[in-house]
Amino acid sequence: MTQTGSQQEPQMDSQPEIQETEQEATPQPKSFPCIKFVKEDKEVFAADGANLRLKALENQIDLYTLMGKMMNCGGYGQCGTCIVEISEGMENLSPRTDVENRKLKKKPETYRLACQTLVHGAVSVVTKPSK
Repeated sequence: MTQTGSQQEPQMDSQPEIQETEQEATPQPKSFPCIKFVKEDKEVFAADGANLRLKALENQIDLYTLMGKMMNCGGYGQCGTCIVEISEGMENLSPRTDVENRKLKKKPETYRLACQTLVHGAVSVVTKPSK
């Protein structure tokens, strides 16, 4: 009887462990915002609060036109060459900064400077939008 009791205990213990592991694994993808780069047909996962420009560059997404490649400011919001259009998920981004309001005053509200934008949820991005 001792053998039967000891055999049943590990089985009972192993089942809840498997269930806990499955439950813990389920929310993990939801905690990392998904950035979809529309033209490139590429999805990237980022930590909450990640900088859009850095995530694009880390994943070989080309943000810049030829002029922007030669003259960009390195992410300080001074040149305005990292303009992107947000096609979905605008509510999941940080608010526009004063720098963006100045640089993008004649552009639609859906335009952002990637270097000034922090991602807090799922978003779809169009790089090098038509002017």
